[in-house]
Amino acid sequence: MEGLDLKQMIAMVDAIAEEKGLPKETVLDVVQMAIAAAWRRDNGDKDMNVRALLNTENGTAKVYVSREVIEDGLAYNPATEIPQEEAKALKADAAVGDIVEEVHEVTNFGRVAAMTAKQVVVQRLREAERDAVLTEFEDKIGTIVNGIIAQVTPRVVRVDLGRASGIMPRSEQIDGEYYTVGERLKVYIKGVEHDDARAQLILSRGSADFVEYLFRQEVPELENGSVEIKGIAREAGRRTKIAVKSNVPGVDPVGTFVGGRGIRVQAIMNEIGEREKIDIINWSDNAQEYIREALSPAEVVKVEINDKKAKVFVSEDQQSIAIGRQGQNVRLASKLTGFDIDIELAKAPEKKKRKNAEDSLLNALSETSDDDNATIETQDVADPVESTQPEAKTEENDFVEPTDSVDKDLNQDVKVDNDKLASTEVE
Repeated sequence: MEGLDLKQMIAMVDAIAEEKGLPKETVLDVVQMAIAAAWRRDNGDKDMNVRALLNTENGTAKVYVSREVIEDGLAYNPATEIPQEEAKALKADAAVGDIVEEVHEVTNFGRVAAMTAKQVVVQRLREAERDAVLTEFEDKIGTIVNGIIAQVTPRVVRVDLGRASGIMPRSEQIDGEYYTVGERLKVYIKGVEHDDARAQLILSRGSADFVEYLFRQEVPELENGSVEIKGIAREAGRRTKIAVKSNVPGVDPVGTFVGGRGIRVQAIMNEIGEREKIDIINWSDNAQEYIREALSPAEVVKVEINDKKAKVFVSEDQQSIAIGRQGQNVRLASKLTGFDIDIELAKAPEKKKRKNAEDSLLNALSETSDDDNATIETQDVADPVESTQPEAKTEENDFVEPTDSVDKDLNQDVKVDNDKLASTEVE
């Protein structure tokens, strides 16, 4: 057999399976794919549906070419179709639409076909090996593993995990986090992405699941069921909100997650970065109370719920806190609770009461001030009357005396003038 020794390939199946850590059946399938590809290269058409069957006992192989039965007299593609009359030679009861197979004994291959078979073997074995490793890692989906950064590109970061490698797309990275080749880091295995060409491990550091798994490593009470995580909303690199619940009376769920002196939550922040803030809140089956908690640290006046929409009223000084920078706080609260939250201003009763109290105080002070002024005015009017009365009398006396003297003088003058007049008249 020119260029391709089937017996030698059969002998190599066991050795390859052991070396690559693959099942023997997988390696045998690869060899049969190579035989089919080589036969197609020498004897057929690239559109043909060809499969090969290798007999490991005698070292022979057969190739099966599948074609669809069509009506006689129609134009057809001989690579994939066969007229019904011809098909009956292969299968007596062949009907239109059936699939019939032609069988060909494999005898030899040309040099080019042998090279094609070799390429197929190498390629398929590599793919089979990778798929086997991925299958092994499929058991680790939903867990965190350690890896080393192998390559950094604008779109993805490739991470070496040992026997396998995975990619961390831009959407799964922590915003603002920088990666360098050779750096060791923890990654969350989010899943395996399959396509026609290959399978790929998808890794993440930016998902909410990454934070949840980190907490599971730090909070042993999660394992025994004393506390549980009811929901997580995350914007990686900025803020995370996590709702927690206690299943044991007397156990504070928030305190459990924070840890003594904040040691547990600090361990999480050390991994994801200090730039990202973590809000740990109490979960509640009361939707209104849950929404209040989710909007923490904002103080909520009132919550109105209509279906899956919530109208939240806050005082003016709490509006910016409730909304958050670029709407982040209300956005995460909506994601956490599942409600479409709308923030509106409320006329807080506290302010009204405070204002009325101030008015009452001012009125009381005003009345007191008026009374004092009245007293002062009364005193100011009374005192001058009493104190100046003698002065007024004195002034009157002082005024009368000069008047009397003047009158006397005037009388004297008048008398003198009369006397003069009388004497004059006498004369």
